[in-house]
Amino acid sequence: MIIFLTFLIGFFGGLRSLTAPAATAWAVYLGGLKLEGPLSLIGSLPAVGIFTVIAFAELVVDKLPQTPSRTAPAGLIARIAMGGLTGACVASAGARNVLLGALIGAIGGVAGCFLGYRARIGAVKALNTRDLNVALVEDGIAIAGSIAVLSQF
Repeated sequence: MIIFLTFLIGFFGGLRSLTAPAATAWAVYLGGLKLEGPLSLIGSLPAVGIFTVIAFAELVVDKLPQTPSRTAPAGLIARIAMGGLTGACVASAGARNVLLGALIGAIGGVAGCFLGYRARIGAVKALNTRDLNVALVEDGIAIAGSIAVLSQF
C-alpha cells in the first residue's frame, strides 16, 4: 500500500509540481506525517511557508498563456524532482526504503505530467470548453489527491 501511495503522491505532483510538496510540508508540520532525519526539514516553518507560497504562485502561473508546457524540460524536471522528494517522504513515513520511494515518486511525477497533459487537452476538446475551466478542475484534483494520500498516515 505504501508503494502505491508513493506513486500517487508523485502522480499528483506531476499535475502540479509544487502542490504535493506543499501538502507534504503541511502534513509533516501538523504532525500527521512523521519523518525523521533530513526529510523532516520539509515540515519546518520556513519550508512550509516557501512551499505554500510557490504552490499558490504555480496555480496562478499555470493559467497564463505564456507559461511553457509542463512537458518542457524545466517543467518535467521539476515534476520528477518533486515527485521524488514527496515519494521519499511518504516511503519514509511508511517505514519503506527512501530511495525506492523517491524512484517510484519520480515515476509517478512523469506519469502525472504526461497523463495530466493529455487528459487536459482531451477534456478541453471533448467538453468544448476553455482551458481555464479544465485547469481549475485539475488544480482541485491535485490538491484533493495530495491531501487524500497524506491523510492515510
